[in-house]
Amino acid sequence: MEKILDIIEAIAHEKNISRENAIEAFKDALINTAKRLTTPSSDFEVIIDNDTKTYSVNKVITVVPDEDERLDEEPDSYISLSEAKEFDDSIEVGDQLKEEFVLEDYGRTASANLFRELEYHVQRRIEQDLFEKYREKVGTVMLGTVNRIDNEDNTHVEIGELKGIMSRRNRIKGETFKRGDTIRALLRYVSVDPQYGLFLELTRTSPKFLEALMANEVPEIADGVVEIVAASRIPGERAKIALKTDQMNVDPIGAAVGVKGVRINAVSEELNGENIDCIEYSPIPEIFITRALSPAITQNIKVDAEAKKAVVDITGDQKAKAIGKSGINIRLASMLTGYDIELNEVEGITERQSEGGSTAEAEKTKDTAALESLFK
Repeated sequence: MEKILDIIEAIAHEKNISRENAIEAFKDALINTAKRLTTPSSDFEVIIDNDTKTYSVNKVITVVPDEDERLDEEPDSYISLSEAKEFDDSIEVGDQLKEEFVLEDYGRTASANLFRELEYHVQRRIEQDLFEKYREKVGTVMLGTVNRIDNEDNTHVEIGELKGIMSRRNRIKGETFKRGDTIRALLRYVSVDPQYGLFLELTRTSPKFLEALMANEVPEIADGVVEIVAASRIPGERAKIALKTDQMNVDPIGAAVGVKGVRINAVSEELNGENIDCIEYSPIPEIFITRALSPAITQNIKVDAEAKKAVVDITGDQKAKAIGKSGINIRLASMLTGYDIELNEVEGITERQSEGGSTAEAEKTKDTAALESLFK
């Protein structure tokens, strides 16, 4: 067992874990092996000598008062004060007696147990490192290759050292995958399951996936110039996303859409053709809700901020637009703003400026007589 640290370092390199974790795994394996060879209640400590690259195992016995109940319950771990004083008069309650425990004395039994324990604890350290590594990536987009589709319609995806699982409810309606497909999905969380072991739960239906895709496509969002305040989705059908910026010279909607819609179209294509409406956020609830209900034009709105409820007056010709097909528009607006929206139909027709009116307005602007005084 000479130069044991060299062996442990080799294991750490081979298994791609840190040297510290490999040493901790070795210590745990030694202690568990010693307990298997004695009693589970025994206490042991492991001392690693970095200079000689060797180790030693000590059995630890704690001194307790003569009447302590632990003397009967765990006799291998505790010794009475009176008995301890037979070895040294200066011993007091709470002191620890240490006796070297030599594994080699137990022959092949010790070697076999140590091998199994070391294998187990190294594997636990590998899983722990992987867990920490991917836990930091929760909420980001992962790229993987579809491995198989099981009988429950779960999509199994290979991602780095781990496997990802995307359940049917986390897949966009109408999407189908086959083995070998490369897909992108949001990492929801890292989990441990008795059946699957350590795995990644993936989703393509979360609003956070839309936000992550937008950040990948729009540099202004990735750089923090444009902020995504909120997003709501009916996966595969339609989505709304609220944007804002503190810079006066930046148009958040234009930045998100891109030239000729190239940015927003790329995101829509990734989401199986999902229509994405970009609106500008406002801290004023009345304005935010009005924008969220677009393309419908509202007449008036009353907001109860405490009850998170809004009553919107709207004309009959705009009501269908506000509701949307199967109620999708008003549902998305409600999810986006966080308000329960109620529509109140009022009489009248929402007037739109006619083309003739626009022409007349344009003609008015050609009259510069009012500006002549500025140049005298």
